[in-house]
Amino acid sequence: MTAVQDLDLLAYVDRLKDKVLVITGGANGIGKQTVLDAAKHGAKIVIGDRDRTSAQDVANEIVRGGGQAHAVACDVTDYAQQRDVFELAIERFGSVDIVVACAGVSEIGGFERIRTDDKGKPLPPDLKTLDINLSGSLYTAHLAIHYLQLNRRDRSSLKSLIFLGSIASWQAIPGGPLYTASKHAIFGVTRSLHPTLDIHNIRVACVQPFFADTAIVPSYLKAFLSGIPLTPVPRIAATILHSAADPRKETNGCAWALLDDGPVIRVDEGEFKMGVYGELDKRFNALNKGVRGVVYVKNTLQDLFRSLGAVLLIIAVLVGLYLRRGV
Repeated sequence: MTAVQDLDLLAYVDRLKDKVLVITGGANGIGKQTVLDAAKHGAKIVIGDRDRTSAQDVANEIVRGGGQAHAVACDVTDYAQQRDVFELAIERFGSVDIVVACAGVSEIGGFERIRTDDKGKPLPPDLKTLDINLSGSLYTAHLAIHYLQLNRRDRSSLKSLIFLGSIASWQAIPGGPLYTASKHAIFGVTRSLHPTLDIHNIRVACVQPFFADTAIVPSYLKAFLSGIPLTPVPRIAATILHSAADPRKETNGCAWALLDDGPVIRVDEGEFKMGVYGELDKRFNALNKGVRGVVYVKNTLQDLFRSLGAVLLIIAVLVGLYLRRGV
């Protein structure tokens, strides 16, 4: 694990100039701070947010400052609306370079509170938290895989997909099973996409902040956390942009954890494999090695038989010619 200081987070901001950043949930809180900072460094912004009025206010603020930005209403649980956000980016700017899946909510519905019908039978739980945090982010990622490569002329150009995880990506939050499930899942999606996106030179990262002073944190939880330092929103936004713009191949696929009000902790992909994860990884690698060994032997035998077959064919032809000469 590597501590990343605030000054280090600014190391690659020059790479943001003229890049097109598409963000869900960019009207308030962390998303708003992210697009304002990106615009200061010359990025072109497209915001998709359910709060259309606030999203347009942010876009107007960027334009007044000399930047370029557009906003559109978007419910992330509606695939067509998300697609429209990406289409707007293509229409206005011709490409998509950075995608940030930032839209999210806290625990909704009280999963552990059992509601019953008029016959006393349990009603299904409200899974809106998963719909927004997980399904919405998966829609964003699915679209990003297409649009990040659309109109791409230079394979070495900056292309990034950044997920907003949480401390709940690592640590379960009592009373928040759906929120915890969604953020655990987002981390898993990041890890799953990394090997394949890396082949296409597309960066992927999961930024995982502790609680921050935003509207997503309910008032009762803020009261409970009274006296505990919250993670500064500007630092979270800077981490999102840093993880997107960092050109180093070895930092692709990393987790970027903001555990408190201290420095960012970069957790490299190889360091995910600790404890039980490490044991599972060893067993998987052993199994994978065995499978690869079987495949290797199979391919070797096939090549050997193929080679022997060719040799036998040549010998047969030579023998035939010899016999014909003898005749």
